[in-house]
Amino acid sequence: MTAAQPTPALTLTADEARRIALRAQGLLGAPDRRAGVRGMLRRLGAVQLDTISVLARSHELVPYARLGAVGRPAVEGAYWGSETTFEYWSHAACLLPVEEWPLFAFRRRAYRAKGHHWGHQVSPQAYRQVLDRLRAEGPLTSTELGGAKKTSEWWDWSETKMAVERALAFGDVVCTDRRSWKRVYELAELAVPAELYAQDPSDLECLTKLVRQAGEALGVATRTDLTDYHRLKVEQVDAVLADCGLLPVTVAGWGPAPVAAWADPAALASEPRGRHRTTLLSPFDSLIWDRARTERIFGMAHRLEAYTPRHKRVHGYFAMPVLAGGRLIGRVDPAREGRTLVARQISLTDRRQLPALAQALREAADWVGCTAVRVEALDDDTLRPALERLLAD
Repeated sequence: MTAAQPTPALTLTADEARRIALRAQGLLGAPDRRAGVRGMLRRLGAVQLDTISVLARSHELVPYARLGAVGRPAVEGAYWGSETTFEYWSHAACLLPVEEWPLFAFRRRAYRAKGHHWGHQVSPQAYRQVLDRLRAEGPLTSTELGGAKKTSEWWDWSETKMAVERALAFGDVVCTDRRSWKRVYELAELAVPAELYAQDPSDLECLTKLVRQAGEALGVATRTDLTDYHRLKVEQVDAVLADCGLLPVTVAGWGPAPVAAWADPAALASEPRGRHRTTLLSPFDSLIWDRARTERIFGMAHRLEAYTPRHKRVHGYFAMPVLAGGRLIGRVDPAREGRTLVARQISLTDRRQLPALAQALREAADWVGCTAVRVEALDDDTLRPALERLLAD
């Protein structure tokens, strides 16, 4: 049963909602360079992790999109090793600010009550052995625990790997660091700051704060958008919407009729102004990770084609939307060959945006240490001479 929508405070246009969303995500206005990567993470509330690395891994592309050419070692240093973050299941496998540890108590309790994790059965002995090893030896990877997965498929994990991942889900262990992209597991009671570890908010308290945080990160959002941000259940969101501090609004232009939504009061307090970022976006960026929301706000039906058979791909293996002027103006499927950034496939929705596309390509190339850009395929090849001139300037 859908919760009743209170009388909206005001009606926003689709353009107003788009600008509010961009500012909330840190892509409109001056970037907060003083707060840096950690400040960006606190603002977003979650950065999705993924194994695919083309220009860089997705968690590196997210701060690049907002802060510009921040050094990649600085990104890694801000994310891991200082116990200011932890990895957990949010929108997907995500990096979260450690301040959010108490807010996921509801999910840890749910996993524990369920008694297993993704159907994995783990013996009590294996579980105890993992915790005993970590207590005796300190932080360890699954390989160091003696139980690396046999293959990349989760169903082929060793019992030790299953046990430590189960402990991660339950909250007995936590990952605040990685070594060579391997999770480093540590007892949560030692790694999480004591004042946070001691907190035990109710499910309702967790959900209220998470829905408010999602609303702040999105700026303006439908009930479905709020549900998707941390992959909550609809009934969980409905239970706290009235008390989470977000304001009911409607957005004209998000559908044939005005669409009911919720907005962060701070986002409505001032008109979004400032410089728009021009950049390539990871498909896992929180601005666009919700495909229905992306289409509603930007008019682009985008999907990741990395797991689509090559002959069925339309835009490429890791097609990255191009953001310019607050709009998605096309896609680039990038690759690297030595010191050359290769645009395997480019599609552009508006030929007037060619200079913005060239800027995004040049800046991305510089950031990853490439000295040249080569364009392989353009959806409109008549644009090639002009684009190559722009890239050569």
